[in-house]
Amino acid sequence: MSYQTISEIYATNDSIREKFNLTLETLTDRQASYRPEGEKWSVAQIVEHVSMVESGISRICAKLLSSAETDGQLSDGTVRISDRFIEKSSEIASMKLEAPERVHPTGEVSITESLDSMEESRTKLSELRPLFEEFDGDTHKFPHPFFGDLSAVEWLALVGGHEARHLKQIRTLLEKIG
Repeated sequence: MSYQTISEIYATNDSIREKFNLTLETLTDRQASYRPEGEKWSVAQIVEHVSMVESGISRICAKLLSSAETDGQLSDGTVRISDRFIEKSSEIASMKLEAPERVHPTGEVSITESLDSMEESRTKLSELRPLFEEFDGDTHKFPHPFFGDLSAVEWLALVGGHEARHLKQIRTLLEKIG
């Protein structure tokens, strides 16, 4: 995970979203709601979780960038991803984590509703792009339950990483369903 610009992070996130949507567009109702033995969530619940997380990340990024703007902290155009973030990203790849209760799916939201929510969050993140490019997205931090304190830039990178992680999980579930 090596990013040089905000544009690269947005492009990566968009590429992952495209793959995510392609995987989901042909699902049957059975595939969306089926939960194989030993799994906590169905595909629909995973998508609901991803939508909840992305909504939260868009709010966190807005708050962190607002603080940088208020403080007059301008960006120098570089993107800094901490070594800790990179290490934790590698570590998490082989781990099964328990999501915090606040982002557990209810199971009462359709995939379509979750995808609509994800698009709303993505629009909000897109609207933040000029702020990411003008103001310092590295100084102010907000804690993540696994990664620790993250900057707005790291939260933005996490959008794609989180979605990619759950895309892999969805594909694995679909293989089990057949």
